[in-house]
Amino acid sequence: MYRTHTCGELTLNEAGKAVTLAGWVQRVRNLGGMTFVDLRDRYGITQLLIDEKASSELKAETAALGREFVVQVVGRVVERAAKNPKLPTGEIEISVNKIKVLNAAELPPFTIEDETDGGDELRMKFRYLDLRRNPLRKAMELRHKMAYEVRTYMNNEKFLEIETPYLIKSTPEGARDFIVPSRINAGQFYALPQSPQTFKQILMVGGYDRYFQIVRCFRDEDLRADRQPEFTQIDCEMAFVEREDVLQTFEGLAKHLFDAVLGVKFEGDFPRITYAEAMKYYGCDKPDIRFDMRIGELTEAAKGKGFGLFDSAEYIGAISAPNCSEYTRKQLDELSEWVKRPQIGAKALVYIKVGDELKSSVDKFYSVAELQNFVEITGAKKGDLLLILAGAKKQTLSALSALRLEMGARLNLRTEGVFKPLWVVDFPLFEYDEPTQRFYAMHHPFTSPNPDQIDLFYSSRKEDLEQVCANAYDFVINGVEIGGGSIRIHDSKQQRRMFEILGFTPEAAEEQFGFIINAFRYGAPPHGGIAFGFDRWCATFGGSESIRDYIAFPKNNAGRDVMIDSPAPVGEEQLRELSIKINKEEKID
Repeated sequence: MYRTHTCGELTLNEAGKAVTLAGWVQRVRNLGGMTFVDLRDRYGITQLLIDEKASSELKAETAALGREFVVQVVGRVVERAAKNPKLPTGEIEISVNKIKVLNAAELPPFTIEDETDGGDELRMKFRYLDLRRNPLRKAMELRHKMAYEVRTYMNNEKFLEIETPYLIKSTPEGARDFIVPSRINAGQFYALPQSPQTFKQILMVGGYDRYFQIVRCFRDEDLRADRQPEFTQIDCEMAFVEREDVLQTFEGLAKHLFDAVLGVKFEGDFPRITYAEAMKYYGCDKPDIRFDMRIGELTEAAKGKGFGLFDSAEYIGAISAPNCSEYTRKQLDELSEWVKRPQIGAKALVYIKVGDELKSSVDKFYSVAELQNFVEITGAKKGDLLLILAGAKKQTLSALSALRLEMGARLNLRTEGVFKPLWVVDFPLFEYDEPTQRFYAMHHPFTSPNPDQIDLFYSSRKEDLEQVCANAYDFVINGVEIGGGSIRIHDSKQQRRMFEILGFTPEAAEEQFGFIINAFRYGAPPHGGIAFGFDRWCATFGGSESIRDYIAFPKNNAGRDVMIDSPAPVGEEQLRELSIKINKEEKID
């Protein structure tokens, strides 16, 4: 056999035992009379000792070793003279009798260590080397553990894991589809699924009242650190349920994962806030509630005093940064420049220092009593720094949200290892787009309206439709949207009304979604579900803002796999088989 033990399991209990190990050479340290080799595999590192009594042949073989050589070692477990308490194997080493090189290796382009000298692009190009590093190994182990525990919980809750197709029909709503040409049906195309939404609803019609799937999904959209063109969802659906049933079931899943994977326990229900409350107090629909610093609106109190920025603003809001009243002019100027960056987009930053006296950048426009009113509205305390932004409401709330998170980070309030999950509920059902003069679904066209707002849903007035809330919910952890879902429309009449509001003609709705509309005619039960971003959940548990390290083979910001150099051109013969003609002279704007 290649090995009797792994490089992470031997202890003093095995002292004196003859063993065979196999793995990669982490490093070689030649100290003259003795040579030490760190041997690494997926399970850990074991130190090898080639002492001065070793044969000349063994010494020569050791001298020829390089980083990342794959070797097999035969030897005996002995107690280390200088122990390493940081390693599980740190009390022992292997007195080597024989080394066999199984495969020599070229010098890697970056060091295979926890703190590597390889940049993101280089590490992605040589992903097979990056995967040998401990941070990546731990990320893959965490991902495996989470998938295992998801299946354990869902199985215990009587959910069935059912696979749905990857080659489906393209739909016009949502993000762009990846399309796949059909060779057999010339000129026609499949689409890769953005989610299994319609199929899981059809499973409810089919009587499978508890479905889930850990499934690959695809979206052809612009990428960020927390997005990939292909990603994994925990996709779930339940029949004969109301919103409360869904929230309780999947709050149970979250609590199980926190406990089983991180050893973190939660008592009581997760907090819930409405979308309107989230926007009002946090400026976004995925608030980080590890710290307070809520937004206070000053629009009514601050306008009409002769200060142009405020008088012309649609909205004025502020946050109170705790214990920051002693910020220097340099610090305030730096913060002012930070909010003016294009990513934030604020016009200016106004401040009030809350000390024994109130000191503000707008003293000449506001009396002490008026400034004190701002302090009372926002709940600022002595020693705090009030930071005020003004402008268009949507953009200003977004800027305040970003400023709040930035101050939370600067003040070490976004504590790593502390988790504050919550549900955000009662989202708007529709978004109205002025350029196209039409409504779009805030989530997707199968989301049901709030049961208390059915009359508004059937109204012909734009103002009424803008008030309709979706029977929907998002799950948020530490300012990261982990998942979202809704109670679905199961009534054919209600579904037709939804398509009508979204601008589908009956013919277009039938063409795009006829299969599910027809399914609803044969007895669709009340149903609802949720989908969690599995990669994002793994990254959140692992304490990372990027999902890439929790995906074995991710794409870069351009959507490319730089390891296999994909996407790539295909041959003209293959294109002809797919009935695809490429005019190399023609440019598409």
